[in-house]
Amino acid sequence: MLIYMDCCCLNRQNDDQTQDIIRVETSVIAIILSKCFYGSWELVGSDIVEYEILKTPNLDKRRRALNLYKIKKRNITINNDIVKRANEIKECGIMPVDSLHFAAAEYGNVDVLLSVDKDFLKKSKGVTSSLRVENPVNWFMSEVKND
Repeated sequence: MLIYMDCCCLNRQNDDQTQDIIRVETSVIAIILSKCFYGSWELVGSDIVEYEILKTPNLDKRRRALNLYKIKKRNITINNDIVKRANEIKECGIMPVDSLHFAAAEYGNVDVLLSVDKDFLKKSKGVTSSLRVENPVNWFMSEVKND
């Protein structure tokens, strides 16, 4: 199982954990990353994920996200094909950085792109693609049900 997580997922641990949904998403993301770390699944990254993490102004939050990101098994290098596809995806109303995540994940033939960004999740449904873009909780629950 090839899994791509956007920066919202990797930074979820830094969000307000007093909110139930955020705490649940944080826990599920930790479980998914644990499965990636121990080899059941594989975390796939990209240049854009690393770029976004390195732009995090808070050094402690940046360090925590980078520590999680270290478990990735392979990296998708942004190239002209990805940029061209990202420009097409932007036409669906998706933010430029999210369009790059989508195009990179699609290019890397991952099984699922996980995000906690509600706007990205909603707008990604309008993109013609075989790529699954899912909330980690919803996706994980469907995977557990299928095991």
